Amino acid sequence: MKMAPGQCEEKPQPGDLIEIYRLIYQHWGIYVGDGYIIHLAAPSEDAHPGASSMMFVLSDKALVKKEELSFVVGDDEYKVNNLLDDEYEPRPVHAIVHEAYSLLGRELPYSVISSNCEHFVTDLRYGKAESRQVRKAVEVVAGVGLEVVDFVADLFGSGNKEKKNTQ
Repeated sequence: MKMAPGQCEEKPQPGDLIEIYRLIYQHWGIYVGDGYIIHLAAPSEDAHPGASSMMFVLSDKALVKKEELSFVVGDDEYKVNNLLDDEYEPRPVHAIVHEAYSLLGRELPYSVISSNCEHFVTDLRYGKAESRQVRKAVEVVAGVGLEVVDFVADLFGSGNKEKKNTQ
């Protein structure tokens, strides 16, 4: 069954990771209860749907904000996704929520590769800053790169074989 925009099958609990599906990427927040998440947002913009995400990607700073989940999600879909629970022991909920609140209003370094919103929430939940989104992107780029290298090697390699066979 397809969910209505802005809805989730599972009711979030404090300390849960919230994955919000944007057009070409996922935005992440940590659920802190009472309908709110704490997340990274560009200092000069809102993180709600329709906000210019390109400026955020190009930014080197992010602001830790507490906002209503429904506001940040808008018409997009989202889900509870504690994606690393099988790999790492989640920290105690009170520690996750306390640390998230302690960071509110702070401007943090931001990098789409090494310190994005997914890194932020996985660090809060597990004490490990990881981004599956970045890992997948790197794998795709590396895969495409290897395909190009194989193609070029085949292209030039076959020409060398023909030359060797005719000599």
